[in-house]
Amino acid sequence: MSFEQEQTKRQTEINEIIQRYLPKEEGHYKTLMEAMNYSIRAGGKRIRPMLMLETFRLFNGKYIDILHPFMTAIEMIHTYSLVHDDLPALDNDEYRRGRKTTHIEFGEAMAILAGDGLLTLAFETAAGAYDKVDVKALDAPNIYRRIMRAYKVLSMKAGIHGMIGGQVIDIEFVGKSQTKDRLDMMYLLKTGALFEASMMIGAILAGANDEEVSITQSIAGDIGLAFQIKDDILDVTSSDAIIGKPVHSDEKNDKPTYVAIMDLARAKEEVSYVTDRARKAYESLPYKNEFLRELIIKLINRDK
Repeated sequence: MSFEQEQTKRQTEINEIIQRYLPKEEGHYKTLMEAMNYSIRAGGKRIRPMLMLETFRLFNGKYIDILHPFMTAIEMIHTYSLVHDDLPALDNDEYRRGRKTTHIEFGEAMAILAGDGLLTLAFETAAGAYDKVDVKALDAPNIYRRIMRAYKVLSMKAGIHGMIGGQVIDIEFVGKSQTKDRLDMMYLLKTGALFEASMMIGAILAGANDEEVSITQSIAGDIGLAFQIKDDILDVTSSDAIIGKPVHSDEKNDKPTYVAIMDLARAKEEVSYVTDRARKAYESLPYKNEFLRELIIKLINRDK
């Protein structure tokens, strides 16, 4: 199979896993469930759960069932962040992935609640990994410890010292001058944190040692940074039809970006530099996963 065929196959598998954990659209608050499912079914390449899965495979993980709840949880957290990011109080976007955003389709109040619901359901779902462990297995205590450590990483990277912290830096510096160091910190938190969570959790649940988890975190952080810089570049060089949302939205919202603080050529050079740093860290690991390596390259060199 080509890489694209392999990626499509994995996306299908991940969508099937996620589908099993989505809430049923019934009861007195059926509309909330519809809004949550509308948001998470909006498409996307399922990059974060895919990175988690392939990192798990990189470290030769055995107990795949405990990974599925975390794969679903990371996508729920990512999706909730997009729902809230699109709200009028933040980016005020009407389209995401080529269709109407959740607040346009269901109203602002319901979109806020749908985001809240997805975030809360994410942690409920991740906690379900405990139910996947065979309590009679000799290594059950060790597997429980891995799950607890993974749960802690998920909580931290999604919280005030992770994605939320990056979002705060973002909104507080709208319309203000920005330094490269602060912009890097914002991207490492706002975007990089969930990449880090994805790959670290995959490594932890597979049984990677502390040094390997640390190297994995550095790789993921650089992937997230390069990914976000590339996003800045696409915002001024691509089109609405290609990326599925309005281009020049950062400029419209007067948001600091790499393209705003340096020219386009230098921003592209920065992507190459950060990418090379991630590549060298990956090559220092004693394990190999060619699909993961190719996925990382494709993410950073994407056109949408």
